[in-house]
Amino acid sequence: MLRNWINILLLAIPSLISFATQTMTGTVSLIMVGQLGFLIIAIVGVSNIIMYNAFAIFSGIGHTLNYLVAQNFGAGDMRKGIQRTYLAMYMCIVFAVLIAIVGFVGADDILRWTGGSDELVHQGSLYLEIRFYAMSFGILNFAFHGFLRGIGATRMSMVLSIMTNVIMIYLTYTLTFGEWGMPHLGLAGTGLAVFIGEAFQLLICAYTFFFVLNKKFHTRDRAAMVFQWAEMKLVALESGKLGAQEFSLSLSMYIFTAFVARLGDHALAANEVALNVMSFGFMPAFAFGATATILVGQNVGKGTPLIGRRAGTDTAILGTIFLIILGTVELIFAEQIAHFYTSDPEVYKLAAYLITVSAYLQIFDGLLNFFAGGLRGLGDTTFLLRISFIASWFVFVPLAYVFIFVFHWGSMGAWISLYSFLMVMGISIMVRFYRTDWTAVRLKEASHS
Repeated sequence: MLRNWINILLLAIPSLISFATQTMTGTVSLIMVGQLGFLIIAIVGVSNIIMYNAFAIFSGIGHTLNYLVAQNFGAGDMRKGIQRTYLAMYMCIVFAVLIAIVGFVGADDILRWTGGSDELVHQGSLYLEIRFYAMSFGILNFAFHGFLRGIGATRMSMVLSIMTNVIMIYLTYTLTFGEWGMPHLGLAGTGLAVFIGEAFQLLICAYTFFFVLNKKFHTRDRAAMVFQWAEMKLVALESGKLGAQEFSLSLSMYIFTAFVARLGDHALAANEVALNVMSFGFMPAFAFGATATILVGQNVGKGTPLIGRRAGTDTAILGTIFLIILGTVELIFAEQIAHFYTSDPEVYKLAAYLITVSAYLQIFDGLLNFFAGGLRGLGDTTFLLRISFIASWFVFVPLAYVFIFVFHWGSMGAWISLYSFLMVMGISIMVRFYRTDWTAVRLKEASHS
């Protein structure tokens, strides 16, 4: 068991650091722009939710590439894995153009639909537009990282992520406040920092794929670039299911944010601070979930799915330990942590209360991600789509509406609905993981009919 745990940690810790740098970048950026006032915090928070939805629609491409490449790597058939990578990239390029167009023509309308105040829309539309342009690069980067995780190169993914996020933090500070000879651009500078960071990341990801990895995996093989309809149908179908799953979750989160926005800008800002702090819990959840996808997928490819099942269990145990430790820190220092973001007492005291309540409840988010990662590894994408739709639209959104607008429980009612939803999702996916007939699991192949 000890050897298995060490192997899991060797894969998970680089992913944990990678996600941590992304989370830290978001946190540091929010703390810096928080000096511009609570309205700016609210704009960034609403924009983050909107971008999460835009990303979620197309994130299924990266998740699909992750598990398919892991299976191909385990089966020793990386020629097919490279071919599938090219097909995924073709899809990403098309969608990247569409995302940029949406940002150009509709940023202000999207903010308005979210339910923010007129002042929020006026000050935030340019920032959101730039974030859409950055997302065009972001979906390509996510697919590249999916490939790297599929082959188990989590340390390489970590290095690329750290390089990118250091640049984003530097540019956020200098462009937002006009420091070190840079122009003083305010909130627009914060958005531009994300755009430049994502563009830089795309360049280094492309260099890594086409040059660094070419010797080992023949990533520039022209035969792999050829379009094959059967494989494209597989990649598109799986990407559609996983993208719809993520979008169902993110859209319900968007509606949740719109509900909270109607409680006022202070409540919205406190909600964003609390969500940003709790994203440190999402960090190990995502990292260990990605590790479960790698280990389960590779073992499915090797024809040893039961070993993958054991690896998925061990990954969930280790991830839960991380969440318990993190939750304890958040519980003890909730108010001090929230105070880092803003000096507005109405905002940081409410945020601290929300953090305290959810410190250990985030374990359910962990269960969701750990076992969803395992199910992705074996290709059980249809169930993930179904449970996401049911829990989002028959649990989360109705409860949020009732608790906020019928019972008038305010921000606390919103968060009770959020964690009720995560509890249903986490337990349901865990049960599915253990009720699966692992002896019948097979490598995912394209249908040529």
